[in-house]
Amino acid sequence: EKILSMYAKGMTTSDIESHIQDIYGISVSDSTISRITDKILPIAKEWQQRPLESIYAVVFLDAIHYHVRSEGQIVKKAVYIAIGINLDGRKDVLGMWVGENESAKFWATVLNGLKNRGVEDIFIACTDNLTGFDAAIHAVFPKTEIQNCIIHQLRNSSKYVSYKDLKALMTDLKAVYAAVDEQSALDALDVFGEHWDKKYPKISKSWRDNWANLSTYFKYPQEVRRLIYTTNTIEGFNRQLRKVTKSKSVFPTDDSLLKMLYLAMMDITKKWTGRRQDWSMIHAQMAIYFAERM
Repeated sequence: EKILSMYAKGMTTSDIESHIQDIYGISVSDSTISRITDKILPIAKEWQQRPLESIYAVVFLDAIHYHVRSEGQIVKKAVYIAIGINLDGRKDVLGMWVGENESAKFWATVLNGLKNRGVEDIFIACTDNLTGFDAAIHAVFPKTEIQNCIIHQLRNSSKYVSYKDLKALMTDLKAVYAAVDEQSALDALDVFGEHWDKKYPKISKSWRDNWANLSTYFKYPQEVRRLIYTTNTIEGFNRQLRKVTKSKSVFPTDDSLLKMLYLAMMDITKKWTGRRQDWSMIHAQMAIYFAERM
């Protein structure tokens, strides 16, 4: 258990080796540590296939990337992560899948996997703006509403903005995404365009092109908006995963990556005991918007 818990905190096998030596005066070899941590794999795979609840209020979908050795080469792989919030307001990691680089096709496989494990309906899916993502979601869950992460959109918008314009431009964008309703947001977007289109024509165009999935949250009250307009829930989780995995620049196999992520996930989610504080408000609102599906 000590070895597993050190591994889950991101310690390297040589760190674990010297630690066990210091604390217990026992020498443990690399291969022993690997053997012990490998015992986690069947448990992780079982966790990956466990049955899920039939309805989730919100599901956050995102991917993080790692380098894995594959046939003598180092390949960049995406780890697909789904975190669900159920109707009781409790969050749960639904699964983590190691795939090739991020694609809508692989997401479709992930979503079908969720369906096969018992998920019948997702009210709102929060995603980044990956091409083909909404088509993949609607192919599996046709009624699901999609909210693109505003933070991702802002990051993309500010990518090529010169430093001296950044503050003013972000203030004008804030008038768009923090507007009271959709019409005010569209008006603010027009104003933004008048100000900035000459210098940065791509920004307002990108907001308009993605408007259908960026503006979903406007129809909801503040409590629901706060929950869905960013993928903070999953970004925070990913940040903690990165902290644990930063000592490993390259993983020897997909399994070694999954093993580490599973142990780290178990460690991180130990703290996820309660439900969201504002859940009773959110639940009441969802009961109105999704009355016939709840």
